[in-house]
Amino acid sequence: MASYSASDSTHQHIPDSDLAIAKPVYDLVVNEILPDLGMEPESFWAVLESVVTEMAPKNNILLLKRYKLQAEINTWHQSRCDAPHDAAQYKKFLEKIGYLLPEGPDFTVSTSNVDDEIATIAGPQLVVPVKNARYALNATNARWGSLYDALYGTDVIGDEDGAEKTAAYNPTRGAKVIAWGREFLDQMAPLVSGSHADAVNYTVDNRQLQIELKDGSTTGLLHTDRFAGYNGRVDAPAEILLRNNNLHAILQIDPGHPIGKDDSASIKDIVLESAITTIQDCEDSVAAADGADKAEVYRNWLGLMRGTLTETFDKNGKSLTRSMAADLHFSNPKGQPMTLHGRSLLLIRNVGHLMTNEAVLLKGEEVPEGIIDAVITTLISLYDIKGLNQLRNSRTGSMYIVKPKMHGPEEVAFACELFDKVEDAFKLPRNTLKIGIMDEERRTTVNLKECIRAAQERIIFINTGFLDRTGDEIHTSMEAGVMIRKEAMKQEKWIQAYENWNVDIGLECGLQGVAQIGKGMWPKPDLMAEMLNTKMAHLGAGANTAWVPSPTAATLHSTHYHQLLVSDRQDELKNRPRASLDDILTLPLLGDTELSEEEIQQELDNNCQGILGYVVRWIDLGIGCSKVPDINDIGLMEDRATLRISSQHIANWLRHDFVKRIQVLETFKRMALVVDRQNANDPDYKPMAPNFDESVAFQAACELVFGGVHQPNGYTEPVLHRRRRELKAS
Repeated sequence: MASYSASDSTHQHIPDSDLAIAKPVYDLVVNEILPDLGMEPESFWAVLESVVTEMAPKNNILLLKRYKLQAEINTWHQSRCDAPHDAAQYKKFLEKIGYLLPEGPDFTVSTSNVDDEIATIAGPQLVVPVKNARYALNATNARWGSLYDALYGTDVIGDEDGAEKTAAYNPTRGAKVIAWGREFLDQMAPLVSGSHADAVNYTVDNRQLQIELKDGSTTGLLHTDRFAGYNGRVDAPAEILLRNNNLHAILQIDPGHPIGKDDSASIKDIVLESAITTIQDCEDSVAAADGADKAEVYRNWLGLMRGTLTETFDKNGKSLTRSMAADLHFSNPKGQPMTLHGRSLLLIRNVGHLMTNEAVLLKGEEVPEGIIDAVITTLISLYDIKGLNQLRNSRTGSMYIVKPKMHGPEEVAFACELFDKVEDAFKLPRNTLKIGIMDEERRTTVNLKECIRAAQERIIFINTGFLDRTGDEIHTSMEAGVMIRKEAMKQEKWIQAYENWNVDIGLECGLQGVAQIGKGMWPKPDLMAEMLNTKMAHLGAGANTAWVPSPTAATLHSTHYHQLLVSDRQDELKNRPRASLDDILTLPLLGDTELSEEEIQQELDNNCQGILGYVVRWIDLGIGCSKVPDINDIGLMEDRATLRISSQHIANWLRHDFVKRIQVLETFKRMALVVDRQNANDPDYKPMAPNFDESVAFQAACELVFGGVHQPNGYTEPVLHRRRRELKAS
């Protein structure tokens, strides 16, 4: 926790207060946020100081407990380093020290006023850095996406038989797209007879959809309730609205359109309801190391909550301005007006309990960033909660806050208490602020039922995440021995049990119909065919949402939710035995497995290249999430979670002398050349080689690994923030 002198000119000192606010944040709050809310600056700063003064010491006590528990676990493993791991004794030890808590009686969550997008509509979820206005807008507007564009522009449609992507529109490829779309329509809205591929005309007659086929016959939908509405004349509709599994699709009909004019039914596009929800992220995907960065984060959230966020950018030599999408209007089958939400429902991910930020100082000390986020993002959300905005987000008057990196039920209870204080300060009804619990730390996993109990009146989300969860797995068991290779983790007993356990506990606690049970990110934004072939497994696992890396991916992933009604699958899963806690506590140790020198070096190459590729953008360019080429030049979406697992993995191998420091350092230098090559076309990029000692990014990467054993719970934020400030100061 950094200290600042009272004369620090970058902070605005509040009269008669122990608070000092970074000038960019101060100006934003006073000049842009408060005026329309009818709140005086003095009143708001008093609120912030009161909440910080009461909650920061409690936050610090929880962090001390983390360190204490980790020290006890380290000592336990160290004292048994010459003996085989005893799983039964280990479990008893975790119970004794209060890491593994007793499980209380059954209960059912009682969260109320939850929007349908979270409670009852299963579909894709985007996660984007709210600090980037363009990305934030793209995701917000990704509620509706063109299926034709998603197919035509990705590898879902193959290049064979003359269907390659060309500079001009390729009608052969277009024909494949249209055929794929018709097959989708046959699956989501089948006809009584025939196929949508044979349709030549769609009309509305007597509140039903009528489809004329090429052979002159007329048919209808097999499931008549899947016709949800239309736009235009009943005898020549411009749009047909279909609904299946709580999701919509729009047939856009335009015989004058370049695509529609050559289509047998004049369909120019099929627009799918895609990103049902979006997490606007203040945390892992954001590089926000100081007050100026936090002001950018908060200003974009303000634009989203007001409904006024715009971004102007150049694309293909043209200046474009993007703004938030309006709602969609239709006539229902009876001809009555109806409206569908035009934007993804927005959640916001606040920072966790660990980090502090110089955006706010109390008596010269940095304040916990998660507390700052809770107060200021809620202040901004008053525009939506009180209906003061142009475009509504929640229609139930709720705000949805995802809390990451919490360790166990005490930390969840702390977050809920913090929300209590914020609600009271802004005179909001209790439980206006809802909470999403990210199940990404082992202490949360093994106590998940009690974590949910601590938030049972607020909870709207739980999920699993391979990367952070594996990073914590490695750090927690750092002293137990050498870990298996990173990729092999996905086949380990503990992670299969963890994925099932999360769903089992969520369903036991009554999250179905109330909250999201989510699964992790598809990391390969350019490999959409592979995503379509594999991500259906998340629905089969009982998840009613799963993360995707782009609006295009959301549109394609949404087709999975037309194939399976997740609530039905959840009903089936309620009857299976709960996953094994003993399996979850199985340590992923290499044991007697031998790795060749070549395999060891491959592991180091892969990890070091990934670390450098991410860190150099974070430190040098302030980019918290981007598509980073891996060692095989395949673009992967990376944020701090990927960095955590890679750095902790090498730190573990170093800790047990499985690899040598000199070998790791040589690998870093060799991989720096690879990363420099991969970024050679970026005019803002500064090469790390050959002046490694002068590269702050290279030194940060080394520090994350060589000091990885001592990083709190293996988190990368402390090093990244300090090094980013170092570079900005220089």
